[in-house]
Amino acid sequence: MTTNTTGDRPAAAPGPDAGAAAGSALDASAVPAPAPAGLLRRHRDFRRLWIGETANKYGSAVTGLALPLVAVSTLHASTLQVGLLSAAGWLPWLLIGLPAGVWVDRLRCRPIMLVSTVVSLLLYATVPLAALAGTLTLGHLLTVALLAGAAGVFFQTAYTAYLPQLLEPADQAEGNAKLHGSASAAGIAGLGSGGLIAQLAGPVNGLLANTATFLLSLWCTARIGHREPDCGDRPRRALGREIGEGLRLLASDVWFRTFALFGAASNLVLSGYQALLVVFLIREVGVSEGTVGLLVALASTGGIVGAAVARRLVARLGSSRAMLVLEFALPALTVLIPLTGRGAGLAWYLIGGFGATCGVVAGNVIKATFQQRYCPPELLGRLSASSAVLNFGSIPLGSLLAGVLGTQLGVRPAMWLMTAGVPLAALILWCSPMRRVRDLPTERRAPVGGSGSGSGNGMTPVPPVAPRAGQVRKDRRAAGAAEVPAPGGAAGGAACALDAG
Repeated sequence: MTTNTTGDRPAAAPGPDAGAAAGSALDASAVPAPAPAGLLRRHRDFRRLWIGETANKYGSAVTGLALPLVAVSTLHASTLQVGLLSAAGWLPWLLIGLPAGVWVDRLRCRPIMLVSTVVSLLLYATVPLAALAGTLTLGHLLTVALLAGAAGVFFQTAYTAYLPQLLEPADQAEGNAKLHGSASAAGIAGLGSGGLIAQLAGPVNGLLANTATFLLSLWCTARIGHREPDCGDRPRRALGREIGEGLRLLASDVWFRTFALFGAASNLVLSGYQALLVVFLIREVGVSEGTVGLLVALASTGGIVGAAVARRLVARLGSSRAMLVLEFALPALTVLIPLTGRGAGLAWYLIGGFGATCGVVAGNVIKATFQQRYCPPELLGRLSASSAVLNFGSIPLGSLLAGVLGTQLGVRPAMWLMTAGVPLAALILWCSPMRRVRDLPTERRAPVGGSGSGSGNGMTPVPPVAPRAGQVRKDRRAAGAAEVPAPGGAAGGAACALDAG
C-alpha cells in the first residue's frame, strides 16, 4: 500500500481573474453561490475512470485471493512457496520501478494504462487455460504474478500521474476519497465472491472473474474524453539523470522522505502477515475456503469507513494530526489477529483486520491529496516511482520474510512477529515533524536539491497556505501536464498496502 493543509477544500477556488470587475465582485458576494453537484454527477470523465477502476479493483481482489488459494488447494504449495508467490507480484517495483517513473513522465498516461490492462487480462487468462490443459504448475503461477506485477508498476505510476490532470485541485480530495472508497467496496465484493467461487467451482475458476472486470475497465478508460498534451517536445535527458531528480526530491524533502520510509516499514509487516493469512486461516484456524473470503471481506469494510471519514477527520483535527491517528492507533489493532480461533475466536481477526484497513485507506486518501498538490507536476511520475520502489519494494521482502519465519517458527508465531511490527512502523511518523504541526503543507517552496534554511532538509519553512487554483492550472500547463492504495489501492495485491502516493 500511499497531504495538504486540510485535505478538504471548497468546491471551487477563485482563479487569477476572479473579481476583475468591482461591480461583479460585489454582486457575486451578495448572492451565495449554489453548491456544486457531486463529482460523479458533473464530471463525466471522472465517472468513467471511477467505474473502470472499481471494476479493476474487483478483479484484482478476486485474483489476490484466488492465486494463493490455487497454490494451497490445487498445487499443495508449502508456506514458503505461498510467500514466494506473494513476493513475485511486488518484485517488479524493485526491478523496474525507477525507470518506469521516467517513462511515465515522458509519455502520455492513458495509453500506458490501457496497455497495462490488456497485458494483465491476457496473463491471468492463461491460468484457467493451463489448468484446463492439465499443465498448470507453481512456476506458471509465479511467472504470471511477476509479469502482471510489472504491468501493475506501469499502470499504478501512470494512474498516479493522470488523476490530477483530470481534476481541478479543489476536487482532488473528493476524487481521492471516492476512488479509495469504491476500491475498498470492490475489494470486499471481490474477496467475498472470490472465496465463494473457489468453494463452489474451484479456486482456478475465481480467475475467470478478471475477464469481464478487466474488459469493463479497458472500455471505460478508452472512453475518457480528456486528452493529454503531446509530450514529444519535452527535453529528454539521460535516463539516469532523470531518475536522480526523482530520488533527490524524495531524499531532500522531509515530508516525502517521512512518508516513503513509513510506507516501506509499514508495508514490510503488513504484506508479511497478509502473505501468511490464507495459510493461517485454513491450516491453523481450520476454516473453509469460502469462509476465508467472507472473513477477509468483512474485515475489509474498514476501508469503506476509512475513505468516508478521512476528510471529516481532517477538517476536525487537521491533516497532520488526522494522519497520526489513522496510521498509528487503528492499524495497531492488527496485534489481535494471531489470537484468532474457531467460533467466537474469529472476532479477533475481524477487529484487527477492520482497524488495519480503516486506518490505511483513510491515511492513503490524505497522503494522495497531499502529494498531488505539493509535488511539482513535472516530477510527479518520478516521485511516485521513487516512493513506490521503497513502499512496494518492501512488500516482496516482507512476504519472503514471513514465509521463512512461518517455515522455521510456525505460522502463528510468525503472525505474532509480523503484526507486532505494524505499530512499531508508525513510530516513524511520530518521530517526524508531523506531531509538531496541525496541517501538512500544500506548497513546496524550494527547488529539487536546493539548500533551504531553517530545517536542514533543503526546504524553506512552509506554512499551511492553500495554492491558488488558477496558478496550479497554469503551472500544470507549462509543465506539459504531467501528473496518485491503495489499496489500497493501490495497486492491487495486499489489501492493506500503503500507496506510494
